[in-house]
Order: sequence, then C-alpha cells, then structure tokens
Amino acid sequence: MKRIVSFFGDMSDVFVELNERANRYAEGLGYEYKWAPQMPYDRKKVADCLNEADAGIIDVEPYDDDVFSQLNGRTGLLVRFGVGYDKVDLPAASRRGIAVARTTGANTLGVAEMAVTLMLAARRKLKINQKCVDAGVWEKNVAHETIGSTVGIVGFGAIGQKVAELLEGFGCRIVSYDPFAKEELMRRKEIELVSLEELFKISDVITLHVPYSRETHHLADYKLLSRMKETSVIINTSRGNIIDEQALYDVLAAGRIGGAALDVYASEPLPLDSPLLGLDNIILTPHVSSQTVESLWSIYKMAIDIAADFFAGKDSPHILNPDYKTARG
Repeated sequence: MKRIVSFFGDMSDVFVELNERANRYAEGLGYEYKWAPQMPYDRKKVADCLNEADAGIIDVEPYDDDVFSQLNGRTGLLVRFGVGYDKVDLPAASRRGIAVARTTGANTLGVAEMAVTLMLAARRKLKINQKCVDAGVWEKNVAHETIGSTVGIVGFGAIGQKVAELLEGFGCRIVSYDPFAKEELMRRKEIELVSLEELFKISDVITLHVPYSRETHHLADYKLLSRMKETSVIINTSRGNIIDEQALYDVLAAGRIGGAALDVYASEPLPLDSPLLGLDNIILTPHVSSQTVESLWSIYKMAIDIAADFFAGKDSPHILNPDYKTARG
C-alpha cells in the first residue's frame, strides 16, 4: 500500500481533527496516511519519515539537497501545503527524480477573505482604536470607508479575482496590475488594467497577490510606496519579500501613507526587534490567511488527491517540475 506522510500542522486540537479526517479520506482511496508534525523542523527526522513514504506533504521549510541527499529513493512526490514554493530547490528535486507539486487554488477563499478583512481593519484604524479602549482613552480616530474607494489589486490570479468578487458589494472601483492578465477576462469582470506606478498613485487600498520570485523581490520598494496617497493603505498576504520592509517602515513612520496590514514577512516569525512592531498605523498577523478550518481541509484534500493522481500515473497541472521524469527514467 502506498504511504503518504504529512508534516504540516501542530498538535493543537484542530490539526488533530483535520489529520484524522485526512487519514480517513486517504484510507478511503486505498492509501496509508501518517502525520508527523515537525515542531521544530528537523531535516534528519523529515528524511527518515520520507524514506518510509511514497509521497510527502510539506510546509514552508527548506527542501534542498541537504534533505534529498538523505533519501533512499522511495519518495517520488512532495506536495507543498499551500502555494509558495520558493524554499523548495526544484532543480535538486528533479535531479533525484522527485516531483514537486503545490495545492494551487485550495486556499483561495481563506486568503482573499483575509485580505479584505485586513483592508477594512486598516482603513478603519482598528489597531489604534483597540489600543485606545485597552488604555481607557476614549479618542475618536477619524478613518476612511472602503465603500466607494479605489482598490488596486497587484496580481489578478485566483486570489486577486476572488478579492475583486468579494468587493463587488462595496461599490469599489477596481484597478489591477498583472502583466499576464488576459484582456478578455478583465473586460468581462470590468477591471481596469493599469501600470504598476499608476496603481500605486491612484489607489486608496493596494493589495498584493503575486508569487515570490527574483522579479517580484521588493516589488513594493520606497519609490513605489512614496507614490501612494497619504490616506491609502497597503495589504500583503502573499509573500513577505514582495515589500521592502525597511521602506515600508520609513513611509509609515513619516506618515507618508495611511497605514498597512501584513500577514507575511521577510523573516518568519517576525523578529521581536522589528521596528514595525512599534508602529500604530500597521496591523500585523502571524501568516494566518489560510488558517481556517475550511481552507485547511481543502488543502489537505487537494494534496491527497494530487498524490492519488501521481500514484495512478496521471499527469497533473499542479506539478512544478515535469523534468523530474528524466531522472526517473
């Protein structure tokens, strides 16, 4: 019987229940399922588990030759629990005949909902208002409504599209920057395509939904952030290094922009000495955009389905390195 090992999650009740459900689902498909949470991440223990499995469901930790060199050849597939795969060495995996996949689209609803939640919270200055109540200070911090505002979506993939859909009831003007967007899709959804510079200049809310790569590293740099309105806010639920955090701190501390909300960071966990922690005009959450029971189960199920297709010899659009087949022969 083929075995799937999952490293995602901690020992909290919600993950125990989700993995019991995943176990039942995998067994129903005819596969053995093992849950081996790594808190903290241990390369040797991960390799030992993979050596007893045919597929692994992995988190955001590094998977490179330091791990692959310890494998005995049994593992043919690694499925990233989520979308980002910048810490997986795809060429190294291909050289060893290991396919790498990701669960594209499974967390779309959770991340999109979180992005909208953060933009509403940032626009209404929720953090400083909460601090006022905690301190017994009854100040009236005048904020801005999102209804009727201009929202700029950077990256109009599945999550960006869902954000636009969720905002339909707000009567927002939606603009987007995406060099890969299809014009027919944008016309059908009534989205204005603009340049990145124009988007930062005209938007009241900017929300980032692009993958991390060499091209998107510090995409939101000081030059672009400085183009924003003094009242506008920027939201990041994609990858931390999409924003230059030092530049963001500089414009926030100087009051050059209205605020920000981040769920992802260049270094995670966010270091306790980060200057961002001292600001009242930024909302910070610990990378929890997809941490809903509904999104998590959707990801677990898709990961198992991807493994099932792989075991059955089916091609999958979720596999990132089709050249793995060369090493497998």
